[in-house]
Amino acid sequence: MFTKLVATDKKLIKIIQDYVIMTFGLFLFAMAWTLFVIPAEIAGGGISGVAAVVYYATNIPVSLTYLTINIFLVLIAIKFLGANFGVKTIFSIVVVSGFFALFQDALSEPLVDDMFLSAVLGGMISGVGLGIVFSRGGSTGGTDIIAMIINKYRNVSPGRVIMLCDVVIIASVYFVFQSIEKLVYGYVMMWVVSYALDSFLSGANRSAQMFIISKEYEKIAEYINTEAIRGVTLLDGTGWYTKNETKVIMSIVRKKETGAIFRKIKQIDPDAFISMGSVMGVYGQGFDKLKL
Repeated sequence: MFTKLVATDKKLIKIIQDYVIMTFGLFLFAMAWTLFVIPAEIAGGGISGVAAVVYYATNIPVSLTYLTINIFLVLIAIKFLGANFGVKTIFSIVVVSGFFALFQDALSEPLVDDMFLSAVLGGMISGVGLGIVFSRGGSTGGTDIIAMIINKYRNVSPGRVIMLCDVVIIASVYFVFQSIEKLVYGYVMMWVVSYALDSFLSGANRSAQMFIISKEYEKIAEYINTEAIRGVTLLDGTGWYTKNETKVIMSIVRKKETGAIFRKIKQIDPDAFISMGSVMGVYGQGFDKLKL
């Protein structure tokens, strides 16, 4: 009984943690739009971009348009991504709409005078905010839903899917302002959002392949396997110059784990030879699932 209560408490804490972190990401996303994008009259992508274009043309609040469109789109998320994803999506839509309603009129003029800088800063902050939300299994609705559905079944980056979906949305701003300049800055923001999003999502999951040659290979392999909790493959090698047989440790780990491994290797064998390289994708136990 006690074990079940502890497990339940841990699950509840994890859920609360997810929603708190998601709220922070949504706050960054909304602030990027209300502080940099909307005051500069730039049209970004997604339903927020549609809402911004409608606002520029009709003065209808971004929050109202954003909420209305996403009410219909959230049904798609529930169908393809499950009820749990739908709950998080609804939460995100309501929170973002609330942030838009609270902060949209905070600035009547752009925070910075340079439109290019507004597009870059807005795109960076927006992309990081989206990355935080995505990393917790949430979505801000709109084209994010399409990106998450495709990413669930195919190895296609969410940022690239969103970029393709947003081209038409951003192009629509031309019919409001008849300005090529605003159109171009919209595409600049779209690229920055895509880059920031992909960088954030892949940053924590980047992997490294390590080859280690050491006379203390048993101690090093044992540490990686039991303390770093990563798989180890022991290869037979021969030094061409010395013609001596040696053992080569091969292991794939997360990049964030390499610091601790390097420190331990230095303690065990300061003369160990180590080669480390980045790998594009790692699939299998302990890493990403293979999607077909």
